[in-house]
Amino acid sequence: MIHTKIEHFEREYADTHHDTALNVSEGVSDQPIVNPYFVRKKRRRLTTEEYVAGILEGNITTLSQAITLIESNNPEHYAQAQEIIEQCLPHSGKSVRIGITGVPGAGKSTFIEAVGNMVTSLHHRLAVLAIDPSSERSGGSILGDKTRMESIVHNPDVFVRPSPSAGSLGGVARKTRESIILCEAAGFDVIFIETVGVGQSETAVHSMVDMFLMLQISGAGDELQGIKRGIMEMADMMVITKADGENVHKAQLAKAQYQNALHLFPLPESQWRAKVYTCSSVDKVGLEEVWNGVEEYLDHIEANGYFEANRNRQNKYWMYETINETLKNNFYRNPAIEACIEGVEQRVLDAKLSSFIAAKELLDIYFGK
Repeated sequence: MIHTKIEHFEREYADTHHDTALNVSEGVSDQPIVNPYFVRKKRRRLTTEEYVAGILEGNITTLSQAITLIESNNPEHYAQAQEIIEQCLPHSGKSVRIGITGVPGAGKSTFIEAVGNMVTSLHHRLAVLAIDPSSERSGGSILGDKTRMESIVHNPDVFVRPSPSAGSLGGVARKTRESIILCEAAGFDVIFIETVGVGQSETAVHSMVDMFLMLQISGAGDELQGIKRGIMEMADMMVITKADGENVHKAQLAKAQYQNALHLFPLPESQWRAKVYTCSSVDKVGLEEVWNGVEEYLDHIEANGYFEANRNRQNKYWMYETINETLKNNFYRNPAIEACIEGVEQRVLDAKLSSFIAAKELLDIYFGK
């Protein structure tokens, strides 16, 4: 009996303890990643009056939260955002709005960082609204401008807000226009709007800024190749970036070519002939000349009345744009449309109904005909 138990114990020990030093004990079970005792406190939602008071005091946190409300698709957030904008509107309009665009790789973020630090040294407060392209598949954005602008984000006189384009035309929509109003009410007197790149977004940016600045690089093949004439006609100033090292001569050559091309265009309504500058954002060369050019242009359009006339035209434009967007959103959120739109869409896909007749049917339902 005892002998049998010993043999059984030896077999069991042999099964679990082999002649190796690599045995691993089971250890303790995995611990939870999140503290089980942690309770997330729900942040109290600010009232409209609290938002407005914080913005007028220049509180960056409150300003950021208010812009988040503007960007939200929640109808409740939209309603409160409009109330905030309405109360901030009398305190806006006292800034210079500059749109900055350029081909990918032109150094837009580096340029904004270098010029931004120089602008704040002249006792200005700068807000940078950077539009990041959203993925067409996932809808997500990297929002990496704060990472690229390492020094400017720590400047107390600078507010950087990267925003997703969210699939809107060219990455710029009404939400950017409304964000400008809040930034102005918060005391920022220079607003930079960085676009996604050369494309259809430039038209939208042009409709909300006082000056349109285009960045280009030299040494990338034919300097005028692939640049839309419409984009160049909109530019009030062109800057050849990365004019440093061995690239200085190429930058000067590109400057001459662009200047000659711009002289072929008819004089715009502002009566200002666009000028071309060169600069190096890394070496901090030519930045003062660029900013002096900006001030020269602004003095010119204020003197001839174009500044105010352009602002009035933009206000009218965005009134109609807001009407169009509101009607569109109201149409798709209508319960009667939501109930039948998939069926009508399927009939179009099955070639049982033309696109135009389908649209008329849906509009008749919407208008109750």
